[in-house]
Amino acid sequence: MSELLRIAFLPLTDVAVLAVARERGFAEEEGIALDLVRTTSWATLRDRLVYGQVQGAQMLAPLAVAVTLGLSQQPAALAAPYKLNVNGNMLVMAPDFARALEPDIARRLADPLGTAHDFAAAIGLWRRKPVIGVVHRFSSHAIMLRYWLASAGIDPDRDVVLRVLPPSLTVEAMRAGEIDGFIAGEPWGSAAIEAGLAETVAIGERIWQRGVEKVLAFRQDWLEANPETVDRLLRALARSAAWCDDPAHHEALADLLSDPRYVDQPADLILRALSGRIVARLGDAPIANPDFMLFAREATAFPWRSQALWIYSQLVRWGMVAHDAETAARAAAVFRPDIFRRALADSGLPMPGASMKLEGALTTPMPVGAHRGDLTLGPDRFFDGRIFDPERIEDFLRDSAPLR
Repeated sequence: MSELLRIAFLPLTDVAVLAVARERGFAEEEGIALDLVRTTSWATLRDRLVYGQVQGAQMLAPLAVAVTLGLSQQPAALAAPYKLNVNGNMLVMAPDFARALEPDIARRLADPLGTAHDFAAAIGLWRRKPVIGVVHRFSSHAIMLRYWLASAGIDPDRDVVLRVLPPSLTVEAMRAGEIDGFIAGEPWGSAAIEAGLAETVAIGERIWQRGVEKVLAFRQDWLEANPETVDRLLRALARSAAWCDDPAHHEALADLLSDPRYVDQPADLILRALSGRIVARLGDAPIANPDFMLFAREATAFPWRSQALWIYSQLVRWGMVAHDAETAARAAAVFRPDIFRRALADSGLPMPGASMKLEGALTTPMPVGAHRGDLTLGPDRFFDGRIFDPERIEDFLRDSAPLR
């Protein structure tokens, strides 16, 4: 008999790996009956995990760090041994606001730094302080948005209003005029564009190539008490992720995710992120962005502790947590490359030999040392060219002072 495992998720395209693990039998073949629990908001999902209503969750990577550090409601030590995807989000704004930006959208998306400065100018022309929806204070999108805005001298706590709302409510909030734009995982940006309510201003993948997005999170005590179950699940997810990344499966995957049990949006909207062909403005031709969302290739799933520390550095930068060596170590320890290696040791999957790296240092694909097989990591550049050295956090923080 298969072991029942309940995992909470939100209706987003990046639930793909979990959905496929269940629907195509990868979990069942590992002796796991996967019960995926559809949830509306990240706050509810967080509480379901912390209070033991589910064993695991698709979680915003910064939220896993924040909960562990006691920054988000009930503190709990969480562990993330697997990344479900990188990137897959975009910032969209009302067409009237976007008129003040570069009109050639392909050029706009290719130059995030220039667009950030255009955005700063547009703020002064807008009828009010722009209200931008974010799905959670501790979301990857919100942190990248802050990083991007600050590059142009925009203070995200003074010059704009960041309003938290669930991803599935973003489009209706735009329609009601409650927000002027939002940054969220797909397919909600595409849904707003298709409704004529918004157009794309920036793509997450252009702000931080291969930036950390969703993780599979467990309570640390549960993970430690159930090592064999965790290992079997990670093996199933690795097979599922490879299936999801195969372009030959993208149409079938979009059809699966369009089911009301998962994302409940049209398959053609979901397909845009999967195929990397983004319609950035209603009526425009798609813009090719082949790395818009990744699930498996180039060690996507590997939980680099340096990425947990980059998240931590941003929490420090914006005054959400005070920096000290012990807190930094707790943040880094949320990501568990040791569990990843243990679970997939016999899978033949190439995996990095190190647990940390310089973030933002790769501008082209590069072969790296791996425990087995050949492994090439893709570009991981930040749009501003900065490099994050996880062993020199103080230097990075000194050069990233808040705007006040």
